Amino acid sequence: MRWKRARRSDNVVDARGRGGGMRFGGGRGLSLGGIAVVVVVGLLLGQDPLQILGQLAGQSTPYSSSQPQQTAGNDEQSEFVRAILGDTEDTWRDIFQSAGRQYRDPTLVLFDGGVESACGFASSAVGPFYCPGDQRVYLDLSFFRELEQRFAAAGDFAQAYVIAHEVGHHVQTLLGVSAKVDAARQRGEKLEGANGLLVRQELQADCLAGVWAHNAQRRLDWLEPGDLEEALNAANAIGDDRLQQRARGQVVPDSFTHGTSAQRTHWFKAGFDNGQVGACDTFASARL
Repeated sequence: MRWKRARRSDNVVDARGRGGGMRFGGGRGLSLGGIAVVVVVGLLLGQDPLQILGQLAGQSTPYSSSQPQQTAGNDEQSEFVRAILGDTEDTWRDIFQSAGRQYRDPTLVLFDGGVESACGFASSAVGPFYCPGDQRVYLDLSFFRELEQRFAAAGDFAQAYVIAHEVGHHVQTLLGVSAKVDAARQRGEKLEGANGLLVRQELQADCLAGVWAHNAQRRLDWLEPGDLEEALNAANAIGDDRLQQRARGQVVPDSFTHGTSAQRTHWFKAGFDNGQVGACDTFASARL
C-alpha cells in the first residue's frame, strides 16, 4: 500500500506513555482471546463487557480526554495513522458535500494501556473503539501486533481497514444511525444476536470502510497486489463466530455483536465494490 501518497491529518492526539493500562501475570496485556472470553461471559451474564474490563483495570492511570492535547509524533506508526485518517477526512468530506451536507472530522487518540473517554474507561484489551459522546476514535497500536501475531492478519491495508471501520462509526453518528440504535437500547430492546441491531450497526461500519477504500483508491491509486486481501483477511479474523470458537470452543449466535467472519468480509467488499453509501443499508437487508 502506497500510503505515503495521502494527506496527513492534524486531528491525531498522541497520548501514548500517559496510561497505566491493564496487566496480568508478568506484565503481559490481556490478549484478543482474553477479550473474547470477557465479552462472551459478560453477555451470557447480562453484564456490560466494557464495565467488566473497566473493573479489572481499575488500578490503571489512564489518559483522559480532558488532559491537554498533544499532536502525534513523527514515528512511522503515527505518520501512517495520520495518513489514513487524513484520507478518510478527504473522502467523507467529498461524499457529504455531494449530498449537501458538511462532514465534521473526528479526532483520533493514540494511547497505550488504558484511556478515559466520554464513554467511560477502556483498557487496551477492548481494541480500537469509537465513542460517540466525544466523537473520537481511540487506538492502541499494540492491537495491530496482536492482529498480526495471533490472527495472521498482517499488512498496512488491514490496519487501514481497522481505522476506517471506526471512522465508519463516526459517519453513523453524523447520519443519526447511532442515535437510533441507542434509542432502541434505552427502550430495553435486545440488541445482541445474529440479526440484532448491534450486528447490523457493525456490518454497516464495515461497509462504510469499504466505501472509503473504493473512493480512496480511485483518487490515489495507492493499493498494491494483495492489499485488498489483507483487509478481507482482517475482517475475517475478527468475526464473532471465529473469536467465540477460539475463546471457548463453541459459537453462540444469540450473543453476536459484530457479525460473522463471512458477513464482515461480505459487507466490506460490498462497500468497496460499489463505493456508495446507499449500498450499506444493513438495517433494511433481510439477509446479512
